[in-house]
Amino acid sequence: MLWTYTPPSAGQVEALTSASGGLSRVLAELLLRHRLADRAAVTQFLHPRLATLADPFVVPQLKRAAERLHRAIERREQVVVLGDYDVDGVSSTTLLVGLLRRFGLAPRFIVPLRAEDGYGLSRSAIDRALEAGRPALFVALDCGTNSHDEIAYLIGLGIDVLIVDHHRSRDDELTAVASPLPQSEGEGGPQCILVNPHIQVDAGELSESYRNFCTVGLVFKLAHGLLKLLRPEGNEIANTIQLREELDLVALGTVADLVPLLGENRILSRHGLKMIEKTARPGLRALMEVAGLPPGQAITPVDISFRLGPRINASGRLADAALSVELLLTSDSRFAETTAQQLDAFNRERQDIERQMTEEAEAMIDAHYADDQGIVLYSDKWHPGVVGIVAGRVTRKYNRPCVVLGNDGELAKGSGRSVTGVNLVDVLADCAEELEGWGGHPMAVGVGLDKQRLASFRQKFAHAVREHAGRDISDAELPIAAWISPEEIGEALMAELDTLHPFGQGNPEPIFGMRGVYLAGAPAVFKDMHFRFQLVDKTWRRLYGVAWKMADRIPPTDAPLDLALKLTWNYFRERKLLQLELVDWRLHENPTRAAGKR
Repeated sequence: MLWTYTPPSAGQVEALTSASGGLSRVLAELLLRHRLADRAAVTQFLHPRLATLADPFVVPQLKRAAERLHRAIERREQVVVLGDYDVDGVSSTTLLVGLLRRFGLAPRFIVPLRAEDGYGLSRSAIDRALEAGRPALFVALDCGTNSHDEIAYLIGLGIDVLIVDHHRSRDDELTAVASPLPQSEGEGGPQCILVNPHIQVDAGELSESYRNFCTVGLVFKLAHGLLKLLRPEGNEIANTIQLREELDLVALGTVADLVPLLGENRILSRHGLKMIEKTARPGLRALMEVAGLPPGQAITPVDISFRLGPRINASGRLADAALSVELLLTSDSRFAETTAQQLDAFNRERQDIERQMTEEAEAMIDAHYADDQGIVLYSDKWHPGVVGIVAGRVTRKYNRPCVVLGNDGELAKGSGRSVTGVNLVDVLADCAEELEGWGGHPMAVGVGLDKQRLASFRQKFAHAVREHAGRDISDAELPIAAWISPEEIGEALMAELDTLHPFGQGNPEPIFGMRGVYLAGAPAVFKDMHFRFQLVDKTWRRLYGVAWKMADRIPPTDAPLDLALKLTWNYFRERKLLQLELVDWRLHENPTRAAGKR
């Protein structure tokens, strides 16, 4: 890895520590990386408040959407909700269906089946949703922006359509303020309302408050807008609803969908993670139990990304994601426990499939595509529900955007994942003539193409990645957030770091550098993959650390080292222990200045 470090000036650090009432040098340096240079901005970032959320009607078309839901409630209309099968789609569907139920409606909900319906608002998913009758309103969540023909079909049946989505449009002709979907004003006929901050973006500063929402964030704003319409009318139910209680769902989708955890997303996810810790949903509590998250333990984005999210996704990958929606909606503790166990079993099955696929994918790369800047892999044996996870794994390992495809009849279908600095939507736009269909957002996309075009797509994808990256990206950069000494590590620093949470897209967990230290004894390997290590500071205090999947690269004990590491809390047997998490190490280049030798 290429270690990089660009420090702010000493004057900037000193000015911020003085202006902000005694922040440490380390925290000031981290805040300056977010371009937070004055006390007001620092306070807003470190202490995000729900009261500072913007008016929901700032989001283009959201007021029309809220008015359409208002009408559905007033007229007791039949509503169908179709949500995507990932965590964002599941949490969005749960939030909207649960809200409409509280107002006395009985909305039907459906989640596309991967094997039968494919991705998003497909004709087969629509027909399945209409089997129980035509609704007055059809709501599509986390999909639909590019489903022009399917929306026209629904409108042709006399059904109003509401799309809430955050995926980019594939229409090159589309302007920043236009919509590709038919939209009619008034109630003279069926209408389509599109809420998508990447289609309708105003030119002012207000757009920053909504541009980075995923779908569940938009649904939360829609719920807020609906309450704003109903409360002044004296609606008793609207006055009893506390939207704060829905933030557990918002945090699930926002963290899992890899949108930037900045601005309003930071506010919603910060408070939402706290709501998960004390959630009243039997289904979410049961899911946390099978995921090994005991009551009282702080919930972090990592817990969503690697424990809760994969189990929610598992049913959609291997079976029917509607099961996950039912789990999050249920008030039946027995059903919740049984369903959570079922999702856990799906997840274990998914892990077995994924492990084999990942090994095969890595072998393909090493044998054939080691020099490609953008990687395209295909096997007719690969499970289409797991290709996205495999794409994520190989992308992280090789530090290159990767598309992993499986067999779907005449087509190869799958998912792509990207690395920081490479927008997959832009990359695929350059390859569009090779594709039957694609969509998504900068870090994750879905792709389908004729198998006969695999070779040409692979070539164009690799070329487009290189063009958009502007450099060789195969050597991963390791950005050092700040250099620290062992003596600076302690509860005071950990408390300051806690104010930076939640870490995620746009707010990465800081990686600290430590220069010229010696290990206090030989590292201890465990499970043949990992190792534990120890350091001592100048006061002879011991610091304990772990290196995941690095047993094949153990550092020496008789030479000074530079360490790149994260600072975390390890929860073990109801104890909270400070832990160093090693990311990388290298031999110190200036041993005469080495510190900490014992």
